[in-house]
Amino acid sequence: MAARRAAILAVDAGGSKIDAALLKRDGTVLGASRLVLTNHSGTGTDPHLLWVVDAVQAAALDAGMDPSRTPLADLGIYCLAGADLPADDRRLSKWLGGRGLTTTDVVRNDTFAVLRAGTDRPWGIGVVCGYGTNCAGVAPDGRITRFPAVGSISGDWGGGADLGRAAVWYAIRAEDGRGAKTLLATTVPALFGMRKPRQVLEALYFGKLDEERVVELAPLIFQAAQAGDAVARDLVDRQADEVAVMATTAVRRLRMTKLDPDVVLGGGVFRNTYATFFERIDAAIHAVTPRANVHVLTDPPVIGAALMGLDRLAAPKAAHARVRRSLTHQRLSAHTAGG
Repeated sequence: MAARRAAILAVDAGGSKIDAALLKRDGTVLGASRLVLTNHSGTGTDPHLLWVVDAVQAAALDAGMDPSRTPLADLGIYCLAGADLPADDRRLSKWLGGRGLTTTDVVRNDTFAVLRAGTDRPWGIGVVCGYGTNCAGVAPDGRITRFPAVGSISGDWGGGADLGRAAVWYAIRAEDGRGAKTLLATTVPALFGMRKPRQVLEALYFGKLDEERVVELAPLIFQAAQAGDAVARDLVDRQADEVAVMATTAVRRLRMTKLDPDVVLGGGVFRNTYATFFERIDAAIHAVTPRANVHVLTDPPVIGAALMGLDRLAAPKAAHARVRRSLTHQRLSAHTAGG
């Protein structure tokens, strides 16, 4: 029988999935769960937070704990999409505090989980490019920088949603003659079982096709770019430049240009095999920070939330290593529920 209370509750909650894990102080995973979401919008809202609670309760059941006997852990590290502004942090902390899942609650943006999961040090730069895009940085002395990342009103561009909308835009213009020819004019409608871009336009306009589904088009852009499509290549270059400018701006803000920061790239947009995309990012970052270590995160970001908890508890390196070994995608996928 598991202990009634864990040392750490680690949560990584994005727009497409929520991972939760309960751990001992020595890094042993007591229970874990993954909640897959079909609605990518509304992160940080009450419905999204209720899904966070569902994921945590599922992890408690996996640990052999009674989900109703709260607090479930002494320390909660909640890395949440939607925690973009200080006001968000305060609101989310108040909401979570009212649920009493953990004795002490720490709320961070989910970008911090990506960063910590991708480095063995508690500092560096993390860039997320999934449904949307965001970046956070931590200096060796603990100073933090981040971006509001609430969409175009905060100067952002990129991620699956923006790429998908751009794919439709270029496909429509290729069909009606306003734009250059592109493979997207064929592949965009085909993904939705249609023949022409105009059919996609009409389906979106009349609400027959959920606009959120445009995120599914992002991989098609990378495929077209690899096939030599000029329009797609321009889009991929723009995305690469946005990733690099966020990372290098964070590096400059934290005065780390002469250091060797890990720059961790996480999110669905980075799950592609188009080498030119990564080479462009790498070159732009190294032009500003020659000693940077740029790499794509392959482990689940919830590891980062767990490691942040162990950092706060001053846990030994063996505990950190144990989490990395055991809190795998396979462990989480074995306890997956729909959203």
